[in-house]
Amino acid sequence: MGRLIDGAAAAAALRAQLRDRVATMARRPGLAVLLVGDDAASAVYVRNKIRACEEAGIASFAERLPADADEGQVLRLVERFNADPAVHGILVQLPLPKHIDTNRVLAAVAPHKDVDGFGIESQGALMAGQPGLHPCTPAGVMHLLRKSGVALRGARAVVLGRSTIVGKPMAMLLLQADATVTICHSGTRELENITREADVLVAAIGRPRFVTARMVKPGAVVIDVGINRDPATGKLCGDVDFEGVQHIAGAITPVPGGVGPMTIAMLLANTIQAAEGSLTT
Repeated sequence: MGRLIDGAAAAAALRAQLRDRVATMARRPGLAVLLVGDDAASAVYVRNKIRACEEAGIASFAERLPADADEGQVLRLVERFNADPAVHGILVQLPLPKHIDTNRVLAAVAPHKDVDGFGIESQGALMAGQPGLHPCTPAGVMHLLRKSGVALRGARAVVLGRSTIVGKPMAMLLLQADATVTICHSGTRELENITREADVLVAAIGRPRFVTARMVKPGAVVIDVGINRDPATGKLCGDVDFEGVQHIAGAITPVPGGVGPMTIAMLLANTIQAAEGSLTT
């Protein structure tokens, strides 16, 4: 049976380190969170992020706009956060209502406050291998791989998913760690043949239990980024069939308790990094 990669424990340890780091800073870091609409899941995510900020000693500034708010209102609020010296990081909770141009809103966030790493400048810096604020979930995966002692140099890594939030930045970070990376998606042919070659398999496609044991190379490290509701039981599950794959994998993350806790921990880390940068400029 594969070794369990405990993301909850890793996140707790990192958050303790970040709390100690904040305590030594000359000025308290601040994170602004913008929520538009009344999506229940988004509201829960925002509450969790604000609570995590409070525990780490980071100031939080939450603003909520109604679902019928126009794009101008959202952009004006982003600009207000951009100009506020107490705000070092800005997080726009996704998804936004359909009548609002998400790309335009994300592009309006000042690059040095883009703690989600979703803006064009942040993505470009990642592509070029330059320092910057990296998307939280892929950064969290890299933290777990490092802490778990996974050797990435020369390893064959396969990423299932090509989103700009997880799949593409995940591939870039693995490539920077000297892994040989393949990105797979809905149009990939002979998918199972490709995933079975992976020493490190990252699943981020949003399909419950899509990755089965026959898709996994014995001894591979399997990272499950997916968070889904099982249609039969209503329980949380990942993109990986955990029960079947754990007997094949050398190491595996569970859902819940795997990558999820790391995402918020890396958001805190990015906010602190942004604040430290503002203090030196």
